[in-house]
Amino acid sequence: MHKIHIFVSMETLIMHPKNKEQVAALKAIAKALKVTFESDKSSKYDPEFVAKILAGEKEKNDGEKGLRMDVDNLWK
Repeated sequence: MHKIHIFVSMETLIMHPKNKEQVAALKAIAKALKVTFESDKSSKYDPEFVAKILAGEKEKNDGEKGLRMDVDNLWK
């Protein structure tokens, strides 16, 4: 998701919009009020890790069984 930091005098506002429409609305409000802002689209996660997570989620959604573990013997 996007994170928008809006700087107002000595205070920083961090907003967490949930979709592209909210991002656009927040940017429009900042521009209308002539408030300068920065947009940081960088991810804090390793791209390889993100790709693995997304691949696993896709497999799950496609009905693949994935990794099965015997929880009774997990700590043995």
